[in-house]
Amino acid sequence: MQIIPRKEHDISRDDISENAVKVLYRLKKAGYEAYLVGGGVRDLLLGMHPKDFDVATNASPEQVNKLFRNSRLIGRRFRLVHVVYGRDVIEVATLRGHHDNAEGKQQSKTSDSGMLLRDNVYGTIDEDAVRRDFTINALYYDIKDFSVRSYEGGIQDLKRKNIRLIGDPETRYREDPVRMLRAVRFAAKLNFKIASNTAAPIKELAPLMSNIPAARLFDEVIKLFLAGYAQNTFKLLEEYKLFEQLFPHTQQCLNENDFYRRMINNALVNSDERIAQGKTLTPAFLYAVFLWPCVLETQKTLEAQGMPAAAAYHQATSQVLSNQQAHTSVPRRFTEVIRHIWDSQRRLERRVKKHLESILTHPKFRAAYDFLLLREQTGEELAGAGKWWTQYQKDNAHLIEQAKSQARERRKPRSSDRRPRRRGPAQ
Repeated sequence: MQIIPRKEHDISRDDISENAVKVLYRLKKAGYEAYLVGGGVRDLLLGMHPKDFDVATNASPEQVNKLFRNSRLIGRRFRLVHVVYGRDVIEVATLRGHHDNAEGKQQSKTSDSGMLLRDNVYGTIDEDAVRRDFTINALYYDIKDFSVRSYEGGIQDLKRKNIRLIGDPETRYREDPVRMLRAVRFAAKLNFKIASNTAAPIKELAPLMSNIPAARLFDEVIKLFLAGYAQNTFKLLEEYKLFEQLFPHTQQCLNENDFYRRMINNALVNSDERIAQGKTLTPAFLYAVFLWPCVLETQKTLEAQGMPAAAAYHQATSQVLSNQQAHTSVPRRFTEVIRHIWDSQRRLERRVKKHLESILTHPKFRAAYDFLLLREQTGEELAGAGKWWTQYQKDNAHLIEQAKSQARERRKPRSSDRRPRRRGPAQ
C-alpha cells in the first residue's frame, strides 16, 4: 500500500460532489472510516470530471441506513446503501473482506462455474482493496487527512495507462463475467491498454456472459455505448469476442454484409459527436441501429418462405425484439420507440401528402428522421428522402413549434386534476 499525502496529489474537495462530501463528513463525524473510492478517485487524478462518486466505509449497511434518513438499502448479492439527494445518488458500500471469513451462505455464495452469487463479507480497507477488480480502481481518498491510498500498484498503472486485474484473471472473470466488459469500457474511455495477462482469457471466457441476467447486461450496454466513446468500445468488444455475446444475430449479419458494419460505425461516430456536443441520445436509437440488420435479414428469410412482404416485416420486428430479450433485456418504454423508428421508415420514404403533417409533428419524429439520414449516409438509395425531409422541416418550422407547444400544454396539470384543498371544520 502506498499513501500519497495531500501536497502530492491534485484532488480538491471543490472537485468532489457536494453531496458526496456531506456523506463522507457525516460518516467521519459518527466515528466511522470514510473514503471516496474507485472510479471517482481515478478520474480526479487523471484531471477528469466524474459524474458519479462512490463511498466506502467500515459502517455496516444497516448502520449507514440508520445514519441517513434520505437513504435506502439495496441489493442482495451485494448489499449497499443509496443516499439520495434529489437526482443525485451517492452509493455507499461497506468495506469487503475475504470469503474465507464468511459465516454461511447469507454472506458468501458461489455458483458451480465460480461466479459470486452473494458477496456480503465485511472487512478492512486492506482486504477491500484486494477485492477490487482493477488496480486503477483500488484507490481511496481519505477524508480524515485528504491523502490518497493506492493498493496493488494502482497509481503506477494509472501513470502507465494500464488496465490490470487484481489477482488471477481467469478466477476474477469467473467470479463476475461483467468484468470483461468493464475492462473494455475502461480501456475505451481512458484510452488505456489492457495488460496482456488481463486480456489473455477474455476470448475464451466470453461465453460466460450468458450467465449474467439479461437486465443487468442491458444496463452494461448503456454504459458501454452512451458515454461518448462508443466507436472505440465497439472495436474492442469485437476484438475480444464480446459483442457477439450481447448481440449474436447482429454480429452474424456484420460478418456477412459490410453495409451493416458501415451503418453501425456511422451511427456510433454520430452518437459520440452528439454526446461531445452535450446533446442527449436515447438507447432506443442505438438498439434500432444494432437490430436493423437482423430485421432485414429475417424479413428476407420469411419472404423466401412465401410470406407477403408486409407480414414478413411485422413478424421479423417482433421476432428480432423477442430474441434480443434473452441477451440484453430491453424495457418496454424503449421497444415501443424502436418499433416506431422502424415503422416510420416506409412512411418517410413514401412522403404521402395527407400524412406529412402527422408524421412531422409526431413526438418521435426526430429519432425516425435521424435513422433515415443514417441510412442515406451509409449509401442506401432512398430517392433523396432524407434531403427532402430536411427541407420540409425548414419550410414548416411553425408546425414543429406548434406541436411542441401543444405537448407542453398537455403536460401541464389541469385544475380538475388537482386535489381539492382540505377545508377546516365548519365555524
